[in-house]
Amino acid sequence: MVPVKKILIFHNIVLVLSTLAALVILVLVVWMLIAGPQTVLRILRFGDTKIDDFRHEPVREMTSSPVPYTFAPVSSQDRLNFTVPVPSGSTSDLDALLSSNDTIAFLVLKDDQLVIERYYQGHTANTRSQAFSMAKSFTSTLVGLAIEDGYFTSVDQSITDFIPELSPHGFDKVTLLHLLTMTSGSAYQENDNPFGVHVILNYTPHLEQRILTFRMADEPGTVWRYKSGDNALLGLALSRVLAPNTIAGYMQERVWDPVGMEAAGSWSLDHAGDGLEKTWCCLAATPPDFLKLGRLYLHDGVWEGRQVLPEGWVQESTQLSALPDSIWDADFRQIGIWNYGYQWWLVSKEDGSYLANGKDGQFLYINPAKDTVILRLGWSTGSLPLSQWIALFQHLADAK
Repeated sequence: MVPVKKILIFHNIVLVLSTLAALVILVLVVWMLIAGPQTVLRILRFGDTKIDDFRHEPVREMTSSPVPYTFAPVSSQDRLNFTVPVPSGSTSDLDALLSSNDTIAFLVLKDDQLVIERYYQGHTANTRSQAFSMAKSFTSTLVGLAIEDGYFTSVDQSITDFIPELSPHGFDKVTLLHLLTMTSGSAYQENDNPFGVHVILNYTPHLEQRILTFRMADEPGTVWRYKSGDNALLGLALSRVLAPNTIAGYMQERVWDPVGMEAAGSWSLDHAGDGLEKTWCCLAATPPDFLKLGRLYLHDGVWEGRQVLPEGWVQESTQLSALPDSIWDADFRQIGIWNYGYQWWLVSKEDGSYLANGKDGQFLYINPAKDTVILRLGWSTGSLPLSQWIALFQHLADAK
């Protein structure tokens, strides 16, 4: 005969497990109601976003340019001083610093010559990876081209000219400029809450429907807050004005082919077929091709004598801040950033350097005064905070 005490213990265990199971099911049901079943399944299957997500996501491909441009190989390993300062006050070998901090590619273009080209963890010049928020800077590029081509009239045009569904929700005063500088005033919150809009936006198969649920929180132009939602609005506007062409197709024609991309690239979509490009995160390319985008900006949008980007767009996007000091987030000044341009981080007011900055340490640093472009790609930032990566880039830009 089983003792009563054991029966009670077993009963309590079953009760606890049943309660936990019910809570898990309840959470899943609520999560699916908020995010949608397919979105939840994608999150559970793939977990946190990674630089190789494009391998399992639906994508829109861009093919290599019919006239590819190839950087001349590094001519001398002695061109730059490879000993770099580290926070402890000592110095470190550059290779050791990069390899110990999750780097997969590190390229330095100085005086229009490739002086450093290093790959780690099995990656090569032909390995494609995702740029994450570096992609925002090139969405900005497409906006400038779309203005030149007459799809938009100017950065002062209202977003509701292209997305009228948002007009009843207070977006009439939100301009392309507000979205480019992340001062739209939208209520979008950038965080890793799986119930929140940002994670849902990364995984939803119904991106346009999600964007149309955006609402306002502040008067446009009065508050700066980093949010991928502003870029998503730009992406939806671009997709509508470019139709029947696509964002990837437009980039192929206006950027990919003219600058001589050697390899295929891709934009990830919310769903296969007629899906919408995830412009805030999901441009994938090889390291040399990403470096070419930096070289294009270094030369004010001119590539091998041809004006590819609108004249003055690079200057407008990266050197002239549209944000008054009163709304700037002072915390970023502590990490080596002085302001924000058109989806570009402005590093130094003195030398005009600026940065495309993506999750997990995807960096494209451009220093016009030092004629330098630096690309760093990785699985993470390693143990180095953004301020130390910027200090490393500035040290290499200053090196003779």
